[in-house]
Amino acid sequence: MVRPQSSLPTELELELLNILWEDSPQLVRDIRDQLASLGRDIAHTSVITTLNTMVKKKYLRRTKQRNALLFAPRVTRDEISRQMLENVVDRAFAGSAKAALLSLFDSENIDEDEIKELRQLINRKARETRE
Repeated sequence: MVRPQSSLPTELELELLNILWEDSPQLVRDIRDQLASLGRDIAHTSVITTLNTMVKKKYLRRTKQRNALLFAPRVTRDEISRQMLENVVDRAFAGSAKAALLSLFDSENIDEDEIKELRQLINRKARETRE
């Protein structure tokens, strides 16, 4: 049975997006070299196949430069992060942002400065919802 295509990027697709968010557009060989430097030495054809799949999913834009293909992101890091986080909250916490945050607070070491910053963000969000 074929697994349904996810609306979220796979692990490899996310790695490719991270590379391209840092610097784009890039040639396939440059992307492949960066993957290899991160410990993911993947065949050139596999990288091309994945990049082309990402074009079909509308994650990337592909342009031709002479005999080479350049790839650049069509989505922002914030868009993908938000989609992935919403997916986790929906699937793991039954849609409860409160439960997700409580779990995060329990599992992470949060210092006093981070707590102050989070408190400011929560207060700002509370003011926005009242307006």
